[in-house]
Amino acid sequence: MKLFEESTISREDENIFTVTEITKHINNILQSNIPTLWVKGEISNYKRHSSGHIYFTLKDEQSSLLCVFFHQYNQYLRFEPENGMEVICFGQIKVYERSGQYQLYVNQIRPLGIGDLEIAFRKLKEKLEDEGLFDEKWKKPIPEFPTSIGIVTSPTGAAIQDIKNVITRRFPVKIILYPAKVQGPNAALEITSGIKTFNKLKNVDVIIVGRGGGSIEDLWAFNEETVARAIFESEIPIISAVGHEVDFTISDFVADLRAPTPSAAAELVVPDRESVQNGIDTFSQRLTSLMQNELQYQRSKCTELKLRLEKSHPRNLLLNYLQQIDELHFRLKDSLQKFVNYRLILEQLKIKFSQTFRISYIEKPKKNLMHYGDILFRLILKNLSDKHDKFLNLTAKLEELNPLKILKRGYSITKKDKKIINSIKKLRINDKISVHFVDGECGCEVEKINKKVKGKRQKKIKD
Repeated sequence: MKLFEESTISREDENIFTVTEITKHINNILQSNIPTLWVKGEISNYKRHSSGHIYFTLKDEQSSLLCVFFHQYNQYLRFEPENGMEVICFGQIKVYERSGQYQLYVNQIRPLGIGDLEIAFRKLKEKLEDEGLFDEKWKKPIPEFPTSIGIVTSPTGAAIQDIKNVITRRFPVKIILYPAKVQGPNAALEITSGIKTFNKLKNVDVIIVGRGGGSIEDLWAFNEETVARAIFESEIPIISAVGHEVDFTISDFVADLRAPTPSAAAELVVPDRESVQNGIDTFSQRLTSLMQNELQYQRSKCTELKLRLEKSHPRNLLLNYLQQIDELHFRLKDSLQKFVNYRLILEQLKIKFSQTFRISYIEKPKKNLMHYGDILFRLILKNLSDKHDKFLNLTAKLEELNPLKILKRGYSITKKDKKIINSIKKLRINDKISVHFVDGECGCEVEKINKKVKGKRQKKIKD
C-alpha cells in the first residue's frame, strides 16, 4: 500500500485512509526498520499496576521515551526499579495503536554501574535489617559441647568433606547431613526445608548451613528471603558458612554465628580435643589439690571437736540437767501456790466488783432513764398540742384567703393569655379574655373600655 503519491496527482485520484490504517502502517515501518535494541536512560514516572505490568518513562537531557514492561517478563526481576535510577532496557519499539504513541516494549532491564543481583542483595539486606532480623538480641549461643550436629549442604560438594574432616580431627561427634542443592532454582527451597526438618525433629544441638566458594550467582540461594527467615525462625542455633572469607550473604547476617568458610565453621562448632584434654588435666590437678586441702581442714576440725566432746561428757551433762530439773520443780511448786493465792484474791474482787457494778451501772442509770423518759413524753405531748393549735389557726386564716370562697360571694377573675388582669390599662379593644366564676368560666371579647380619670369615668367608644 502506497500512502504518498507525487504532488502532481489530482485531488480526484488521492486515496483516503483511516487513522487506524495510518497507525498500523507506522507500526509496521518501526518494527521493520528498528529491530530489538538496548536503550539507556533514567527512569521516571515509575508505576507498577495491580496486574503486575510496569509502566515508566526513560529520559535523558533532551528527550523521553514511554516504556511498558509486561508481567510475563518482569516476574523474574531480582530488583525493584526506582525513579531516578540509571538503567539499560532491552526491547522493541512499537506503536500503541489506541493512543497512536510509540513506546519501548521492554523484555529485560539492567541497572547501570552495579548488577541486578547486587541491587537485589542490597534491597533485601536493607529490608531485613529494618525488620530487626540482624539484631544481636536475637542471636542464640552456640553450645560449647554439642553431641550432634546437623549440616544442610550438598552431599557431593567439598564443604561436607571439609566439615567432616575437621570435626573428626578435633572432637568427634555425631553428624547428620540433610542433602540439599546449594545453587540453582530450587536450592533455596531445599535449604529452607532442611532447616525446618531439623527444628521439627529436634535431633541436633546446632546446625551448619553453607557451601564452598563461587560467584554471586552460585551463592545466591543463601541470599533468598525464604532462607533468611527460616534461619531467623529456627529454635536451634545456626552457623552460616558460605563461600570464602571475603564472601558475605544474607544468611551470614541472620545466622547466630558467621563462619568465613565451612572448615572454619567446623572449628567453631566443636572444641579441640587436645585443648579439652589439657583443660581436664588442669582441672583434675586443681581438684586434687582442693580435695587434699579440704581433707586436712576437716581432719583438724575433727580433732578439735573430739577435745570439746571429752570436756562435755554426757554424764556431766546429765548431772547438770538433773540439778536444773530439781530447781525448776521447786520454782514450779512455788508458782502453783502463788497461783492459788491469786485465785482467791480474784474471787473476792469479782464479788466486790459485781455489787458495785450492779448499783452504779445498772440500777441507778435505770432510774435516771425512767425519769427522763417521763419528762420527754410530757414535752412531746405539749409540743404536739401547740403544733395542733397553730395548725388549726393557720387553716382558718387560709380558708378566709381562699379565692374560691371570694368567688362564691359573686366575684370573678379575669385572665388574658392565662395571666390575671388587675388593671383596665392591660386591655385593648377586641382582646380575647376569659372570666372565671366559682362554678366555671366563659370567654369574652372587649368591645369598649371605660377608664377612671380623677374620680370620673370616661367612656371609650368601640372601634
